[in-house]
Amino acid sequence: MRPLVEPVASLAPEELIRTARHAVLAAIGEEGQRRLAAARIAVIGAGGLGSPVLLALAAAGVGELVVIDDDVVERTNLQRQLAHRVDDIGTAKTASAARAVQALSPLTVVQERTLRLTSDNAVDLLAGAHLVIDGSDTFDTREAVAAAAEHLGIPLVWGAVQEWAAQVTVFWSAPPEGHAPVVLGDLFPPGSAGEPPTCAQVGVLGSLCVQVGGLLATEAIKLVTGAGEPLLGRLIVVDALRARQDVIPLIPSGRTPA
Repeated sequence: MRPLVEPVASLAPEELIRTARHAVLAAIGEEGQRRLAAARIAVIGAGGLGSPVLLALAAAGVGELVVIDDDVVERTNLQRQLAHRVDDIGTAKTASAARAVQALSPLTVVQERTLRLTSDNAVDLLAGAHLVIDGSDTFDTREAVAAAAEHLGIPLVWGAVQEWAAQVTVFWSAPPEGHAPVVLGDLFPPGSAGEPPTCAQVGVLGSLCVQVGGLLATEAIKLVTGAGEPLLGRLIVVDALRARQDVIPLIPSGRTPA
């Protein structure tokens, strides 16, 4: 798939050194690194999934991150939300995450949006982003993010974690020619999902959040640089308790497999 982002003209000397292991990586290289530097990625949530996503994208040299979260850091978050520290308890997660990003990648611009994303403000919050990564934990938010991404025609890298299980995929309402659109409604038809139990009720494996956050960040990097094949039309299903990771086709509604 063609790269999503046009590259910047050049990288700062210190950034060339910091990201040198990407510059020699097949399918990214120096040009791909300049594409990452030009990318603007919106991340919904700075919690269990958003934390590793933000750290991975900052380390990768993404030029601008928009962090959207209305919550503050609590002690119970620290088991899985790796962007935050004990000293951050009581601080807005957006501010805590921004400090962590800047410590890893000083040239990354962080836009803090300390408010709850809703169906009323989602389009405005995501406008201008090349892609969005949804690490939210309520289905109302996920639906609002998906609807805004569909409206804007930008890719949505999507993940969910509960207990020992997780799912990861890519939705895109306006992909390049030759790729069928796939949207959240193809996985969860309207009204079918309900509201899953919270992690406070059933728990969540902290290390699985890191694993899934890494998968989400990798999909974003691939889309920005044009490397490899994105998960559009495929769903990764993780069963950490049984050490299984399966990939299943995700067929757009009204279509049948070829």
